[in-house]
Amino acid sequence: MDAAGRPHIIKLGTIDCDLVETTPIVFKGKVYRFEWVRQGYWNNQLKRDHFRLVDHKTSKPGAPFALDHQFGSAFVASNTVYVTGSTSNRASIQMFASPDLNHWQTWTVFSNASFGIFNTSLCRAKDEYVLMFEIDRPADQAGVPFTARFLKSKDLHRWELTPPECNYAKDRYTAPHCLRFLDGYFYDFYLEAHDGYEMRVVRSKNLIHWEASPLNPVLKASDEDRKPGNPNLPAELRLRIATARNLNNSDIDFCEYQGGLLINYSWGNQQGTEFLAEATYLGTEAQFLRGWFP
Repeated sequence: MDAAGRPHIIKLGTIDCDLVETTPIVFKGKVYRFEWVRQGYWNNQLKRDHFRLVDHKTSKPGAPFALDHQFGSAFVASNTVYVTGSTSNRASIQMFASPDLNHWQTWTVFSNASFGIFNTSLCRAKDEYVLMFEIDRPADQAGVPFTARFLKSKDLHRWELTPPECNYAKDRYTAPHCLRFLDGYFYDFYLEAHDGYEMRVVRSKNLIHWEASPLNPVLKASDEDRKPGNPNLPAELRLRIATARNLNNSDIDFCEYQGGLLINYSWGNQQGTEFLAEATYLGTEAQFLRGWFP
């Protein structure tokens, strides 16, 4: 715990520029970082949106896949990596699945032209899977953008949209980034527009009625975000990191590895000048989640 009694997150520093939506995962005993490589990423040789998995230890990227897809996240189940992402027209969510990170199957999870879809995050909840996705339309379901909606599935192939009352939250900006499930509760780590932008967490047993952590925020902008975390970045990028305006900590995601949490998050101005940073928590995922609701 930190001095305020919150789970103590140790910021480790910036590892890249122009990356935002990433997910650390453990697959077959190795740590990887899933990345949505944006078209404007400083080292995007394809000049197209795509997904990739990066070996966390060596920083070696795997082959690109899911060309022209966006706002992805990764999830591991039954020796398979599952990746969800939205299409460039914002109307569909596509699933990509691989047992070896080389060969990918794909199918459509959800498609509806009335929806505007952004971030996605998948978790297991008892005997089903729940996919949280971010929307800015239709207006009657989104309210004030951006808002979490939810899909459910028993097998990761056939998905059902939950009723409109399953959301968080229509009254203000609450962009959802990361979903977890523990002890009968869903935990939604989301972005609140407050004192800039800061990560907060709420929990719910039914995806309808939500309880805010009394210890919020989870993350907020600080000078620690700028710490060098990648000695291989070019000098011009290190200068960007040192001089960029910082009013945002967003897009948290994390995985448990060897008894601790590896955490990814983004910082910057939330308007295109954005950086990828790492952090750690010296405890299990269960301890981390429970720690926000003493």
